[in-house]
Amino acid sequence: MPSGYCGFMRRLFVLVATTISAGLLLIASPGMVTAAPAVGTVVESSELPRELWLDGTGEAHRITYLTTDRRGVTPSTGAVYVPPGEPPEGGWPVIAWAHGTVGDSDFDAPSVKGEDVRTRDYVANWLGRGYAVAATDFVGLGTPGVPPYLDGRTAAHAVIDSVRAAREVAPSLSSRWVVVGLSQGGHAAVFTAQMATDYAPELDYLGAVATGVPSNIETLAPFAGPNFPPAILSGLTNFMTFVIAGMRDVYPELNIDSYLTPLGRSLVDAAPEIPYEEFKKLTEGVSVAQMLSRSLDEPDLQAAIRDYLAVPVSGFDRPLFIAQGIADRVVPFPLTLKLINDMRAAGSTPQFRMYPGDHIPSMFNAEADQAAFVEELFGGNSEPTVPGSSSLFPSGSGS
Repeated sequence: MPSGYCGFMRRLFVLVATTISAGLLLIASPGMVTAAPAVGTVVESSELPRELWLDGTGEAHRITYLTTDRRGVTPSTGAVYVPPGEPPEGGWPVIAWAHGTVGDSDFDAPSVKGEDVRTRDYVANWLGRGYAVAATDFVGLGTPGVPPYLDGRTAAHAVIDSVRAAREVAPSLSSRWVVVGLSQGGHAAVFTAQMATDYAPELDYLGAVATGVPSNIETLAPFAGPNFPPAILSGLTNFMTFVIAGMRDVYPELNIDSYLTPLGRSLVDAAPEIPYEEFKKLTEGVSVAQMLSRSLDEPDLQAAIRDYLAVPVSGFDRPLFIAQGIADRVVPFPLTLKLINDMRAAGSTPQFRMYPGDHIPSMFNAEADQAAFVEELFGGNSEPTVPGSSSLFPSGSGS
């Protein structure tokens, strides 16, 4: 059966299931209208196929649950991994895993394809340390619509609601949780860190860990156009295509197609429809400049870009640890240094440490420090420390 047909049927099933669920809740009894379905509610669940289980999994579920995007309540998919054996008193502590970029189509959803081979050992290691893992796919991967790639608020909702949903399908899970994210997921983790307590007060959010956080993209956007320099960052054309596809869907009034060349429009159209491995072949040798027919330096568009992409620098009520690779070719460390300085100038006190590796290797470089940080959070330390986390900043700048 063609893969496109399978993807269509999966999206159709999710849409129908969500509609039926909402309808049943709205007409629960004759003549009486009840509340709309709550975010975090599980619409559909099944055992995750065994070939997709992480090492150290005792049980695993594939879930479709409700969350919110800019239009309101919407479905998202994800996976839940539970360690084997009896849970500790109070239930398994929860890591909400926010994955890095895996693609922009339903075929790329980790709950369908499996956790990214480059990061699956890292995620499995959390299971080995005695944590359950709630792993969102993010809105639009595995569900109808265009993924709002790097729309931080929507991503944060999906992360937080995945914890609610995970506890519904696996009652052995605790209400205590930490978010851990890489790249796209690191971006989501910082937004989650700002929003978690208010968005889900019934859960016990403890803190956040983020590696390779894409930031300050909005400061570069005014320079984008037909004369944009050749890509010096790995995967830039792919990532920008995903951002443009998401923004075009979120802001139809901006006529984003008018900024694109025919080649640019064809790539933006293709991104949510075909597997990432196929999409990367289409973008080989294509620069961002070749996608753009005119400059993005227009006031309305720039305002939307800031609204969509800008990483928050304040409002964090729990500890936040940000890790960055010095050799990162995807998220350059000068932009992350600016983010950290902006956070500190705004009165925030993130713990920050740089590691020698590239984008994903730096996460493994940081793994021991991140595990110790998270262990202290679950141990009740509200101010855990990371060795060397303030080494790039003057004494007293906060660590």
